[in-house]
Amino acid sequence: MAVDELDTRILRLLLEQPRTSVREYARLLGVARGTLQARLDRMEREGVITGTGPALSPAALGHPVLAFVHIEVTQGNLDEVGDALAAVPEIVEAFSTTGGGDLLARVVARDNAHLEDVVQKLISLPGVVRTRTEVALRERVPHRLLPLVEAVGRAARR
Repeated sequence: MAVDELDTRILRLLLEQPRTSVREYARLLGVARGTLQARLDRMEREGVITGTGPALSPAALGHPVLAFVHIEVTQGNLDEVGDALAAVPEIVEAFSTTGGGDLLARVVARDNAHLEDVVQKLISLPGVVRTRTEVALRERVPHRLLPLVEAVGRAARR
């Protein structure tokens, strides 16, 4: 989907002021409310905007340990293992990957002992050959999209 300069201005506002009303966004951007709503609807329909819920902190929910678990799967079992991962609440996201493993899971835990329990649960899943766990020490760049939106906006102006 092509994103133009107005779209990037809208996205920037959504990221910077996520709890503002559509009417207020339209006023801030100097566009009609209907124009803004049509843009939002299009970007949702085309998958640019994928959610509107709050960002939550696993640490504040009592799960301060973050680890990345590489999971090697026997051939032909990727879908089954992926489905099984979805049933583990401590897995907050998982991806199929290339490289040393078949899947990469982002896992949160209450403490290191809890993390070990989660990893042992993963190892016991049918189709899992082995895992490799890397514990995150400190977040250096938090999840962000604003720099990307700004780069897309600069490219749209050219």
